[in-house]
Amino acid sequence: MIQTCFYGDILNKDRIRKLTMTAVMTAVIVFCSWITIPYVVPFTLQTFAVFCALQILGGRNGTISIALYIFLGIIGVPVFSGFQGGVAHIMGPTGGYIIGFIFSGLCYLLFEPLITKKQVLKIPVLILSLIICYLIGSIWFYIVYANKGSEYSFISILSLCVIPYLLPDAAKLILSLIICPRISKALQKI
Repeated sequence: MIQTCFYGDILNKDRIRKLTMTAVMTAVIVFCSWITIPYVVPFTLQTFAVFCALQILGGRNGTISIALYIFLGIIGVPVFSGFQGGVAHIMGPTGGYIIGFIFSGLCYLLFEPLITKKQVLKIPVLILSLIICYLIGSIWFYIVYANKGSEYSFISILSLCVIPYLLPDAAKLILSLIICPRISKALQKI
């Protein structure tokens, strides 16, 4: 009985720690989405925060953190860029890039067993997760504007919504790869 109570406390503390870290990373994603440079698809630090959530929390809890961020926005909490929230923002032309973050998390989760064996695979997996986000967002952008009668070619959407973000997102990826191991190490000491 004493052993069960002791192990139960450890499991509960670990569960509480994971829940707390998931909530904190959700708040970090929110904060980073507020740091905005306006453009067709606003430049934000949101992608950096998503990279950090996945690396610090892992695929499962990182994806939960991303989903929680999106859920908060859908119910109207102003968590998106420009302090916006609501279903209308998600249903707009740039909403697919936000939804794409969930698929980025799922991609990371899928390849996480390989990443734990070979850390060098983390970089191509994060790049693939970003490509998936770009793809989903660009298709969404095309569908929304096609429904409005606009004639955007897929190439013009890529030149408008993806190409300007390649270098900034590469910088965010590199920065997250530098910072996240240090944060993870510090969190293990707590």
